Amino acid sequence: MLRGTDIVTRPQGPFIDDVLLDYSDRHRRRVLLCGVRGIEFLLDLADVPDLREGDGITLTSGGMVRVTAADEPLMEVPCADAMLLARIAWHIGNRHLAVEIADGMLRLRADHVIAEMIERLGGALRYLSAPFNPEGGAYGKPAKAPPPGARNDIHVHGHNHG
Repeated sequence: MLRGTDIVTRPQGPFIDDVLLDYSDRHRRRVLLCGVRGIEFLLDLADVPDLREGDGITLTSGGMVRVTAADEPLMEVPCADAMLLARIAWHIGNRHLAVEIADGMLRLRADHVIAEMIERLGGALRYLSAPFNPEGGAYGKPAKAPPPGARNDIHVHGHNHG
């Protein structure tokens, strides 16, 4: 079986396949993957990766598979009031939830319990389906710049507690 053993950021290609991965699957060290054109391989890395949209996975055959960030059900919390946004962010962080941060907006995975909490705090919600790229945390690696042609305007380091 083919194995994916190395990650290349901003590879030029050519790519023999593309693999569509949600946030959780972009942070797995060892998992069986299947590309959209049928290439199956075992992702077999020494450490948990921070796979991003456009990264390449080098296979033992010498070929390369491109990573595409899958859309996921998300909630967006837009807020012009900086104090309210900070308060909501504090409550989300207090629950150790992964969150994507942008100017005047938070984005997190859709969850009806958290949605109710946000609304009780006075926040508005918008539901969407998009790639999820949460903040990496104070001890994570620095954020990577988005690759050319990234599908998401918010592109920061992923978060992993394990």
